[in-house]
Amino acid sequence: MLLGALLVREDETGRRVGRIVETEAYAGPEDLASHARFTSRARNAVMSGRPGIAYVYLVYGMYDCLNVVTGPPGRASAVLIRAVEPLEGVATMRDSRRRVGRRRRERSYPDGRCRHATSRPVPDRHLARGPGLVGACFGVDRSWTGTDLCDPASVLRLEADPRADDRPFAVTEGPRVGVRYAGLEWAGRPWRFAIDGHPSVSRAR
Repeated sequence: MLLGALLVREDETGRRVGRIVETEAYAGPEDLASHARFTSRARNAVMSGRPGIAYVYLVYGMYDCLNVVTGPPGRASAVLIRAVEPLEGVATMRDSRRRVGRRRRERSYPDGRCRHATSRPVPDRHLARGPGLVGACFGVDRSWTGTDLCDPASVLRLEADPRADDRPFAVTEGPRVGVRYAGLEWAGRPWRFAIDGHPSVSRAR
């Protein structure tokens, strides 16, 4: 289970660690909310590969979202990392999120008319509270697709939390977010999972 596992990035930028607190599952081609329904497209081919590989896609032309391929090979499926609790490298996460946000604003408002200088500081626990923010805080974009997240030598990887036995938690289930286009049958599936009551869980829209 990905909930409670650690997402780690460790390279020349420093070490960033966050506990995964929210996920969303996406099944094979029959799932009308899943990118697997586009299996003929090269960008989604990794979804049919072996489990543990990263699949990053861009949503709304702005937000890079990190998914973990769940396999088995030949059966396209993945789990979206919706939110993490920052644990280490919080300053680096905050700076990365700020830089990504600045680039987004420059693309959206090339004339500079959008101003956010007076926005209130974001609490540490909310830095990666949403899939686009996870990507921003860890500096992940589509070039990371294909990364082996289960390889201990990977710059970006998954690790077990050594304190997991001391941190029992309950899991909540609910419908996935932003997939109404898939129709009631698929949009209503309770495939969004979160650590119950955790403050870093995203708010459903």
